[in-house]
Amino acid sequence: MQITDVRVRKVAKEGKLKAVVSVTMDDEFVVHDIKVIEGEKGLFIAMPSKKAMDGEYRDIAHPINAGTRERIQGLILEKYQVALDERDI
Repeated sequence: MQITDVRVRKVAKEGKLKAVVSVTMDDEFVVHDIKVIEGEKGLFIAMPSKKAMDGEYRDIAHPINAGTRERIQGLILEKYQVALDERDI
């Protein structure tokens, strides 16, 4: 699987949510609404989720293993930093 596109939409308001991202894989499949969040230990991503009947939030789409999650998160945070740097110009 190749990640062929990452689109970052920065969030203008203050708060923990910093951006919403769409990731395209193999130019054939896209996952929307991945969130970039500022946590106590730095930035991380949250996969798209919905609220279940028991009140808990469950991921709609997510990587199957830690290595894939790390690769996706690394690419997203890299693109997020580029988007921040472009804003500063």
